[in-house]
Amino acid sequence: MAATSSSAVSADPVAVAVRSIHAMADGDRADFDSLYHPRAVDRENHLQPPPSRVPGPAGFYATALWLRAAFAGLHYDIHHAIADGNLVVVNSTMNGRHVARWAVYTDGGVVDTAFPPTNKTFAITQSHWFRIEDGQIIEHWANRDDLGMARQLSWIPPTPAYLVKMARAKRRAKRS
Repeated sequence: MAATSSSAVSADPVAVAVRSIHAMADGDRADFDSLYHPRAVDRENHLQPPPSRVPGPAGFYATALWLRAAFAGLHYDIHHAIADGNLVVVNSTMNGRHVARWAVYTDGGVVDTAFPPTNKTFAITQSHWFRIEDGQIIEHWANRDDLGMARQLSWIPPTPAYLVKMARAKRRAKRS
């Protein structure tokens, strides 16, 4: 996607939402500052690490770093994007390769499960919903094919050997 000036992005809610999807894969902190309102909340962050749970651009940027650390070649294919007033919906496919430990967290912010790298690729459908305020994202929630991702990455059904690797990965994640 070509670079878009912040004034052009802020004029079009669909462009804001689509750029935010791509920013998860390749945006820098300045991109997040221009796309996300300081009070922006992510309704999907209950499984994410504690730094992702803060409001505003910092939380969304932390989510991007968490995803990028585990999934090489992370990118999104956008299939549809539509707005109805200040609500924007984006249908996409998230693609990548699982190259590093990926941990998910409890509501209390401690490591719940850790998945050691499988080096396998995945492509999963997602729909992202955004509420836009003052030309920036103020709220986000999503529907993701987490089961499809787990199957493609051989997280399920787990082999006994992979269960042992998961236990080790969880111990390491808790220490780091």
